[in-house]
Parts: sequence; structure tokens; C-alpha cells
Amino acid sequence: MIRRIIYVLIAALLLTSCGAKKRRSTHKKGAPVVVNTERPTSRTTSDMETEEVRDLYPMPEDRGRFERFPISDTQDYIETFAEVAQYEMRAFGIPASITLAQGILESGSGKGELTLKTNNHFGIKCHTGWEGEFDFHDDDAKGECFRKYNHPMYSFRDHSIFLSTRSRYAFLFNLKRDDYKRWAHGLRQAGYATDRKYPQKLIAIIERYDLHEYDEAVVENGLSTVREPRQYEVFTHRVEKGDTLYGISKRYDISVDEIRRLNNLNDNVISIGQVLNIRVAQ
Repeated sequence: MIRRIIYVLIAALLLTSCGAKKRRSTHKKGAPVVVNTERPTSRTTSDMETEEVRDLYPMPEDRGRFERFPISDTQDYIETFAEVAQYEMRAFGIPASITLAQGILESGSGKGELTLKTNNHFGIKCHTGWEGEFDFHDDDAKGECFRKYNHPMYSFRDHSIFLSTRSRYAFLFNLKRDDYKRWAHGLRQAGYATDRKYPQKLIAIIERYDLHEYDEAVVENGLSTVREPRQYEVFTHRVEKGDTLYGISKRYDISVDEIRRLNNLNDNVISIGQVLNIRVAQ
């Protein structure tokens, strides 16, 4: 009887502690506050996978094999994440070599300060519409908002989503999927990084560690090197009371950036009765 009472008390304490968890950041006094009125606070990066990309290309069940921490060096980083980079190449068409090289460069082979505290391997900032966890880190400016993930694999998946849903990167997906040199230069052209030598750095990493061999392996297993032409459905949406660009983007599975581009919008302000052009892939 006493043992049962103890178990009940322990269970009650666990439920209380779980219910008390809140969305946190490491915001410090004096750091700029990022305000996003369209950002729900209850969504997590695990929701991102199950709701949006699980059916597109599922992640492997045994995620522990991608958590060989601490990572000792760049070769160890490659061996840890090469397979997940190939998963992303099959799903989205981004060369695995590019994904790995960007991860190595942006995360310091998994040992950078930002990566260690956020699992953010690609230096992706919050941007408008980000709904997941976040943290602040000094980069181009002091106290910038960066995306935070509860598992490294979500960082790789979000990197794929980030590139494939923004119109400024769209031209990259018309390149051959194993043309890492043009991809490297294209990323710089599209504004992924401000470093003028960014393409050369990616190419040097790829060739030093023979990362292009991971691209070749994916292509040899059946992925076409050229993307098939996509068919699109074009229609309009009349803005109703309560609509936001973010809400419309989720309804039609299109990015906010793409809606703004299609409608020549300079910001996220829309008005009731406004007609928006929408284009979605079939």
C-alpha cells in the first residue's frame, strides 16, 4: 500500500513538471527582441516533420546513429551525417555534397558554439514565419535570432525545406543534381552567404573529402540528375477577415515568400477583399 502511494506521488510530480514546460529562449537583457505576430507558440520541430514532410520522404527510424557525439573531427562529421544528407538529396534534389559541405563550414564540423547549443548546422536564422524553438547568437549583428532544433536531423530537413521553398533559390533546382560547383556558386548568387569566397570554400571542402562520391552513389541508385518538369495549378484567393499571409501559405502549402513574389508585395500586409495569385505544384 505504501509503495503504491509512493508511485502515485511520483507520477503526479512527473505530470506536473511536464505540464510546466514552456517555450524558452536564452534571450538576455539588451538583446533585440524579434516580434512575429503570426508565430504560434505551441508548435515544435517534431511537428514540422510529422505534418509537412513525413509523407514526402520519411526519416529513418534509428535516429541514434546520427548522434555520434562528441564529434572529433571533420571526417567523423562526414561519417555521422553522410547518410542523412543522401536522404535529403533523394527527397529534395539538393546534392548531398553541398549539404555536407555547408554543414561542415557553417557548424565548424559540428563543434561550433551555435550548433552545440541549438543543433543548427546551417546557420539558418529565424526569419518571418518560423514557428519552432529559437535562441540568440552573435553573428553579423549582436544577438541575432537563430532556429533551434531538438535533433540534428531536423536541422538537415529544415535546410532542405528552406532552400526548396524560397523563390530566390528556385533556379538551383534546374541544375544537374550532381553539379556541386554550379550549386556552390548559385548559393552565393542567391544570397545564402555574404562571404565572396563562399563557393570556393564549399568546393574545396567537397574535393578535399571526396564528398561528390555521395552524390554519385545516390544517382547510381536511381535518382535522375535532371529534375523532371513540374506541373502547377494557378488560381486566386480572395482575402477574408482573419486571413494572414502565413495562414494562407499553410492552407495552400506555398511559402510566404512565393506569395509575395507572385503578387508583387513588399511586405506581409494584406486587406479584406484583396485577390491574391496562388501557384501550387500538382
